[in-house]
Amino acid sequence: MAQLTLEQIQKKSLNRLVGLNPVFKLVMEKLIERCYARGVWIVITQGFRTYAEQDELYAQGRNGDKRPKVTKARGGYSNHNFGFAADFALLLRDGRTVSWDTLKDDDKDSLPDWSEVVEEAKKLGLEWGGDWRTFKDMPHLQMVFGLSTADFRAGKRPSQAQLNAVLSRLNKMSLEDEEMTAEEKAAFNALQKRVIALEAANKLTKVPAWAEQACINAKAAGVLDSANDGSFDFYRMVTMLDRAGVFKRGGVA
Repeated sequence: MAQLTLEQIQKKSLNRLVGLNPVFKLVMEKLIERCYARGVWIVITQGFRTYAEQDELYAQGRNGDKRPKVTKARGGYSNHNFGFAADFALLLRDGRTVSWDTLKDDDKDSLPDWSEVVEEAKKLGLEWGGDWRTFKDMPHLQMVFGLSTADFRAGKRPSQAQLNAVLSRLNKMSLEDEEMTAEEKAAFNALQKRVIALEAANKLTKVPAWAEQACINAKAAGVLDSANDGSFDFYRMVTMLDRAGVFKRGGVA
């Protein structure tokens, strides 16, 4: 299938963004955009839920329902009920299939796509459900500004100053993103991923026998903390420096 445009990716999440707090909605739109720039496609699978919809989800896996439990929250006890939470999934390259595989590397950059999404989410100030100590919720993202669901039920909402701080962060990130053209960003991201892949591929599982003494000498001289996980070129450089006498007493500047 041909490469989907950002606009095509964004359209797939439009319906799930309805009902979210306007500022939180902007954050989620920015997340989709920044993930796309990294070669990772995502869709929003859950956004705002009514209390009734939340209760229906809570009933799954309970009272004889044999399906797995998907939430521990009744209606009014989830941040989804107040428009400050959303769930995501990966969109695969066929443009139709979604995945919750947290180890999948669909963009082939030697990094799990899920981890890349979480990294971008945290840059935006989002809280990730995968960091929770109990009932980890891997697709869940939220921004609650220190408010509990009890606060939300009582009618409390983030202050305008808190919302403005988020808008300021988004604006700053947008300005930084615009410093490069879309083509330049794509090329830069591709280069970064290529470097990561090459570094991973070039690492040797152990120090080659011919470089062992050079590494020992380099560690004794205080130049190396560890000789593990180096590449062939790294070990060759250490050996050449050792043969040149750089690691002898007094030879290191």
